[in-house]
Amino acid sequence: MINTLVAKIQKTNAPIVVGLDPMMKFIPEHITKKAFAEYGETLEGAAEAIWQYNKGIVDAVYDLIPAVKPQIAMYEQFGIPGLVAFDKTVKYCKEKGLVVIGDIKRGDIGSTSAAYATGHLGKVQVGSNSFYGFDEDFVTVNPYLGSDGVKPFIDVCKEEKKGIFVLVKTSNPSSGEFQDRLIDGKPLYEWVGQQVDAWGAEHMGDAYSYVGAVVGATYPEMGKVLRDIMPKAYILVPGYGAQGGKGKDLVHFFNKDGLGAIVNSSRGIIAAYQSDAYKEKFAPENYADASRAAVLDMIDDIAGALGTK
Repeated sequence: MINTLVAKIQKTNAPIVVGLDPMMKFIPEHITKKAFAEYGETLEGAAEAIWQYNKGIVDAVYDLIPAVKPQIAMYEQFGIPGLVAFDKTVKYCKEKGLVVIGDIKRGDIGSTSAAYATGHLGKVQVGSNSFYGFDEDFVTVNPYLGSDGVKPFIDVCKEEKKGIFVLVKTSNPSSGEFQDRLIDGKPLYEWVGQQVDAWGAEHMGDAYSYVGAVVGATYPEMGKVLRDIMPKAYILVPGYGAQGGKGKDLVHFFNKDGLGAIVNSSRGIIAAYQSDAYKEKFAPENYADASRAAVLDMIDDIAGALGTK
């Protein structure tokens, strides 16, 4: 699947991923009104609104981008109906030819980690039959529990030719409380990066590993160091846009071939119609058009920074 992701990035010339992280405050009133009229102000009504909102955005941008990244917590908060909306979103995005990165940040050990990996990337056995659960192409994995928590995901990836992105240096302000702690003279995130490189060496695609890394755009200098530590790992870069990252911050996340990184923007795209940059031009009813405009602007910003315009 890493080969597919790279090919789609090259085809679109857009090393970006749209984070499908819906919140009710992002969803235009005309969508919620219709959903609530059918299902009431219930979890089912909220899930229907989320699904229709996502569908509108995907329809508007799928031809511009290689991938999407739904954040499962935004769906789980609505219980089982929310997970149904997550599942419908994943399936629809794949129908549109998009690579799906499930932002699940799972991390456990043994059979529990294996169950997470099976549920999101692999097949579960039911009698003489086997079935995919959510069936994303990649997922994010928390390595805090060590190799016991990561290797079950790698095992399923080998079977299914899918991939993972391991949290290495995250974009949030407090990430340094643990990730920047020095161990034998090096910060913890460098040790994790070295391990990602080692895991990835055993699970390679044509040019890049199926074991990628999450490194926040808000820490460009650390990204430069980690790019050197993990030359064959694709880097998923959150923190662009709403969290402060700009195209100029991203240069060091990429390799000399112009590949090696994919940059995420979530609310900067999916809620673009509410932002100062777009709200005067796009009414709430045209929220998806605003999302498309935001994607085009992001592509232009990154291409300018990389010198590929």
